[in-house]
Amino acid sequence: MQADPARFVEGIVHEPTQTGDGGLDLTVADVYEVTAPGRVDFGGGELAPAETEPHPSQKRDADDDYEWWHLDTGQYLLEYNESVAADAPADRRFVIQTRDELLARGAFHPTLRVTELDRVPLSVGGAGLRLKENARVSTIVGLD
Repeated sequence: MQADPARFVEGIVHEPTQTGDGGLDLTVADVYEVTAPGRVDFGGGELAPAETEPHPSQKRDADDDYEWWHLDTGQYLLEYNESVAADAPADRRFVIQTRDELLARGAFHPTLRVTELDRVPLSVGGAGLRLKENARVSTIVGLD
C-alpha cells in the first residue's frame, strides 16, 4: 500500500490542487542551464559538479504575478518549490514521474526513485516549451 506523499513534503504551493490519486504534483521554482561540464570518474576522487546558471524568465504581461521560461529544444535542470520534510524517515523513498501535461507538449524528465527532491533533468523537444512559474510538472508518489 502506498502512503500519502504530501505528509512527507514541505513547500507545497496549493495542496488541494496538487493532490489526488495517491500522488502529489510538484511545481517548478526555477529552471537552470548547464554552462560548463561536470566530471564523473570510476572511483569518485575526480567527481566534480557541472556549472549551472538560472535560465532567464519574463512576465508575459506587465500585470502578471508570475514569470514564464521560454525553453528552446534542449536539456535543462528543474528545481522544485517542494522539498522532503526534515522529519521524513531517512529511508523513505519516492518515485517522481513526468506529468502527462508536460509529456503531451514534448517535454519530459526521467522517472526517478529518490529520498530527496534535488534538481531533475528536463528534456525539451520539438519547437520548445513555455513554462510558467509554479507550473505542475511532476508527480511524486510514496513507496512503502
